[in-house]
Amino acid sequence: MLWIIKLIELVSEQDFYTYGIYPRELFGLKGILFAPFLHSGMNHLIDNSVPLFLLMIALFYFYHEIAFKVFILSFIITNMMVWVGARASFHIGASGLIYSFASFLFFSGILRRYPRLVAISLLVVFLYGGLVWGLLPYDMAISFESHIYGSIVGLVLALFYRKYGPQREIYSWEIEDEESTDLPWDVVLDEDDDEDIKKKNEEG
Repeated sequence: MLWIIKLIELVSEQDFYTYGIYPRELFGLKGILFAPFLHSGMNHLIDNSVPLFLLMIALFYFYHEIAFKVFILSFIITNMMVWVGARASFHIGASGLIYSFASFLFFSGILRRYPRLVAISLLVVFLYGGLVWGLLPYDMAISFESHIYGSIVGLVLALFYRKYGPQREIYSWEIEDEESTDLPWDVVLDEDDDEDIKKKNEEG
């Protein structure tokens, strides 16, 4: 879709940036639906296409039970936050989604403590650790607000869905350890009980 829309722009010699998000203006509301599909140029499109493609593959492969919900919520909530809280300018591009997916994948793996998913978290850091610089307003031509809001949405979704989707396997020895150490807090041993326990241990 991203490439088809850019091709239509080039062929028709038009620029669709006015369909982007323009914060706090009614005419800018349409950008909540259209902004992620629009890009300022080929470099912008290429820079967003590769990470978006790879992160979506990871999301839908490892979290396929909840991936569609995460996708829709990331799409809508991130763009709504941009409309509410970003500076007055047209905001376009899929970078908000990229930051949301990267944030979700990273924090989900950490929260679930599932080795395979933790590995994905580390891979995201390795491949896209440089995304952190996009959270800073070093270039006013870049919508750093989309990056910040996308990261926040990804973290919140990771927390909200932490008990849904793939979970770490719990081994039998872990359950036995938990059962053996579970003592009711209201049990109090007096001295006589303590001596009886010692005798039983000695006899045993």
